[in-house]
Amino acid sequence: MAEHNHVVCTSCGAVNRLPASHDATTGKCGKCGEPLFSGQPAEVSAVQFDRQVGKSGIPVLVDVWAPWCGPCRVMGPQFAAAAAKAEPAMRFIKLNSDAAPELSARLGIRSIPTMLLFQDGHEIARVSGAMSSADILKWATDARRN
Repeated sequence: MAEHNHVVCTSCGAVNRLPASHDATTGKCGKCGEPLFSGQPAEVSAVQFDRQVGKSGIPVLVDVWAPWCGPCRVMGPQFAAAAAKAEPAMRFIKLNSDAAPELSARLGIRSIPTMLLFQDGHEIARVSGAMSSADILKWATDARRN
């Protein structure tokens, strides 16, 4: 097991080294002082997305959505409920596809909502369609095992 995890602050983007022995739920950013985990998904820009995915030592689960999308609005609270249960073992972020069309194209997003699971900077799984919080957690857990 690693002696520490790299955790990217969702407020300022600083990469923090969090000792594995430390209670991550109480961790604060060394740069801005904000909590590293809130139990809620963080809305990210394209730049923040690349930093979260590329520098994080924990899995990053991304919900690609848009404000006009009915299924996205239905899944939003479910994604938040999953984050409340799974953080800090996994980072939950939301990417508005309308605000980041170039990134959405680069990721090959064809429908929304789409969830992408990243580990060590690489996409390891994706699924499209609205899901319940239990289904989100089961899918993410199963994807990490494969």
